[in-house]
Amino acid sequence: MLDNAQSRARVSGLVDPVAATLLKIGLSPDAITWIGAIGSVLTSALLIAHGKFLLGALVLGVFSLSDLLDGTMARMEGRDGPWGAFLDSTLDRVSDASVLCALIVWFAHVRSSTMVAVTAAALVTGFLTSYIRARAEAVGVSCKVGFAERAERSIVLWVGLLLAGCGLPVLSASVCLLAVASTITVAQRMLHVRNQLSA
Repeated sequence: MLDNAQSRARVSGLVDPVAATLLKIGLSPDAITWIGAIGSVLTSALLIAHGKFLLGALVLGVFSLSDLLDGTMARMEGRDGPWGAFLDSTLDRVSDASVLCALIVWFAHVRSSTMVAVTAAALVTGFLTSYIRARAEAVGVSCKVGFAERAERSIVLWVGLLLAGCGLPVLSASVCLLAVASTITVAQRMLHVRNQLSA
């Protein structure tokens, strides 16, 4: 997302001091990764599943900062290796699933069976985008293509929650957009892998 040096420098100027402070008080990069994931799960279960979308979105925004902090902390300690990347990727799936599962609970509560199905589709296709990339790389094919990477999917969902919490009826539309975008990405990645392996 930060595709130019000026943007990266600006973000680093904000994140680096916080990361350094967390290291000084004894927190490890792995601990921050776990805190972010556990916080997302609890926020989903206690707020989003009960329709408290504004507060839920704001708290999720805070916990999502762990994605910036843990990597920065690992680099500061010289520990940015495969384990940290593996843990971060694994717990990202947990965080993503918790939000969508909470929305399934909410849509079931308001008796919207259509949106339960659409949210479930968004959940499955979101997981498939990551799985396809992992399997592709396991057979020697790079698979960083697609309409909606995790960052884009997270933004769509977070904005939908935030606006819904402000009283705008956009949550269903954002989840539908998420499901469609994820489905397109699954198709793009499958075709990309097939073309690469058939070449």
